[in-house]
Amino acid sequence: MWWDQNLLALFRRNLWTTVTYWSVFFSFGLCIAFLGPTILDLRCLTHSSLKEITWVFFAQQFCILVGSTLGGAFKKSLKLCLFVLLTSTLIISVVFVIIPFCRHVVVLAVIMAVAGLSMGCIDTISNMQLVKIYKQDSAVFLQVLHFFVGFGALLSPLIVDPFLSDTNCIQSNYTLNGSTNLEHIRNSIVPHHPGNVSHYVLPLYGPALTNVGYAFWIMASINLPVPIAVFILMYKAGMVPGCEDRNGTLLSADELAMETHKGHQTSDSQITETQKVQSGNFNCCQNKTFWDAPCTYFAIHICSALILFMTDGIVGEYSGFVYSYAVEEPLLLAHKTAGYLPSVLWASVTLGRLISISVSYTMAPRTMLLINMIGVLGAFLFLILSQNSTAGLFIGTAFLGLFISSVFPSMLAYTENILNYKGCATTVLVTSAGIGEMVLQILVGTIIETKGSYSFLVCGVSLSTLAFTLYIVLVVLDNMHTRESKDTPWKTPEQGRDAEPYQR
Repeated sequence: MWWDQNLLALFRRNLWTTVTYWSVFFSFGLCIAFLGPTILDLRCLTHSSLKEITWVFFAQQFCILVGSTLGGAFKKSLKLCLFVLLTSTLIISVVFVIIPFCRHVVVLAVIMAVAGLSMGCIDTISNMQLVKIYKQDSAVFLQVLHFFVGFGALLSPLIVDPFLSDTNCIQSNYTLNGSTNLEHIRNSIVPHHPGNVSHYVLPLYGPALTNVGYAFWIMASINLPVPIAVFILMYKAGMVPGCEDRNGTLLSADELAMETHKGHQTSDSQITETQKVQSGNFNCCQNKTFWDAPCTYFAIHICSALILFMTDGIVGEYSGFVYSYAVEEPLLLAHKTAGYLPSVLWASVTLGRLISISVSYTMAPRTMLLINMIGVLGAFLFLILSQNSTAGLFIGTAFLGLFISSVFPSMLAYTENILNYKGCATTVLVTSAGIGEMVLQILVGTIIETKGSYSFLVCGVSLSTLAFTLYIVLVVLDNMHTRESKDTPWKTPEQGRDAEPYQR
């Protein structure tokens, strides 16, 4: 049997729950990837400048960070988590519906900020709940979860592409004479770094003619089954008002933890203590034994967060600036050819996450992370060595996407396992990854402007080397933390069997 019987039985019992969390992450991916392709059409709708419209990116990303942090506050109650997911997925559909009616950039920014809060809550809660259900076996389910966000991010640009304007959608005399660089401008716009488009001037006045609204309404329809699935999950659990007496089949968070460890012979006394410890909000920070934790406990949080800060930042800055790098010296690629590079990256990320689903079951997260870190560093070294080759750029981009695709779910599974699934690691890692994606785009963009396009790959090598070094430090901390947990009285009741390092 490919899966052991205990895990298979738990998966069957929580099939609808698991699939619902996966579908919720599809909503996240669908909402995170449409801004880039549609930004010029949204500029026309709001009659704003390129510099003004880039603030919409900031509003969304900043609120994703806020939502990611807030999502950790809902861990106390499974009912509250599901209610937040239901509300968040509904908000995303509503946002898709009303975006075409926004006629001012400030209104659009507020709408995207609300969507960002919803996306942040989805990110933290979905990861956190799957870790609670499957604990030491959560890696494979997290890989599927992140495949769905990649699938949604790959699908939304395909949906909007037929509805994008081929010419400047604000009609004016300038439009008739200056629309040849439109595709180049669209590919050059980078979130959080408007400086690279500040020298482009597009008309602000005139009638706006665009059909992009149809794309948003299509995505709203595609997303609508997701909140319905969450509602059904709540109904099955008897969480819908008027259905409280229903015999729900959904396990609470504490019951999920007990069910996961039935095969590990957890005693009744341990279960009782676990319920007490896990019942509080941010219990890993509020528990009185938290302040007696060994220094490695805090160091592991910091080290894991920094690794995801680097790797998610690499994804953000590479997808944002690879086009600009390709159209400049030494490659000087045609705009249309260079425009395929971000798509190649995201397609390989999605493919890599699909491959990782089966690999993660037979391979421990620590081993997967080692392969990923070496692969990411190797991809950037290959890109530098083949910097004068167009084929080398495309091949290196594909390999980078394949190796970096499973870093986040593997790191989350590995870190939570080291820290005995206390739950706070999920919020810390999700927030740190989001900060890295935003900050490193600004940093790398500034370096490229001052030092030239070659520094784009140098930054990639530097960041990947630092991430690999931090991974080595994390492995050392893992070994130290295991010994300290055994030798100190800090070990809390829920750690009964979790003091051992990861083994499948």
